[in-house]
Amino acid sequence: MTQYPGIGETVLAAEHRTNYLQQGSGKPLFLLHGSGPGVSAWTNWAGVMPALAQHFRVIAPDIAGFGFTEFKADSKYDIKLWVRHLLGIMDALDVDKASFVGNSFGGALAIGLALHAPQRVERLVLLGTPAGEFEQTPGLRSAWEYEPTLENMERTMRLFPFDQSIISEEMVRGRYEASARPGAQDALRKLIPRPNAEGPTIVKGFPQASVAKIEAPTLVLHGREDRVVPPQCGFLLAQSIPRAELHLFGQCGHWVQTEHRVRFLQLVRDFCA
Repeated sequence: MTQYPGIGETVLAAEHRTNYLQQGSGKPLFLLHGSGPGVSAWTNWAGVMPALAQHFRVIAPDIAGFGFTEFKADSKYDIKLWVRHLLGIMDALDVDKASFVGNSFGGALAIGLALHAPQRVERLVLLGTPAGEFEQTPGLRSAWEYEPTLENMERTMRLFPFDQSIISEEMVRGRYEASARPGAQDALRKLIPRPNAEGPTIVKGFPQASVAKIEAPTLVLHGREDRVVPPQCGFLLAQSIPRAELHLFGQCGHWVQTEHRVRFLQLVRDFCA
């Protein structure tokens, strides 16, 4: 296997050797990836980083336990550790305050940071972000059940976008190769809820009472046909966060930044400038 393009620079944060990508200059803008097999900052954000880097100092880390950042079998991975890790990255890179674009799990992490350390958050952009309680979707269930093969990776990825034609062989192979690294899937299973053998599995995001305390101006972006995190989560966030606005994309699944790239870039530039 050749050197994976998602490997960038390294910094130590929350006792984890942390892989991150960085482009551009100006106001700092963090891109926080989602969860799932083969996920990393690169797989989530490679298609939009160069365009955003024309306007911002873009920093896209692999969160502790994901991608090419260190995973520690004896660590308890939860929102407290992930927020501490994100703050450690900010401190190591001399970033006092930034805006954050969070995709799915990354959106939940951005919410956690905004509640724990509001003075470090300028603005939030939340894509397909879980909130409240909902039944585990086929997309989330498949991430836990996934076994590393090219066929399984393609099957899992097809649950994410509305337009299946955007899934290329190169995209599938890149995610598969990252997911097939020794221990990668075992690590992922420790980070996401195990599906119940019978009956629905309830997924719990930040409750309405918590997100109502977010002080930062927030842009909520959600795909109307999202089969991973249901649109009801986006509505809850937009209705609860005091300074929020919502953009609902028709004919769009869980990958707003890929499925509606041009509009996504325009919205983020205008909102975070």
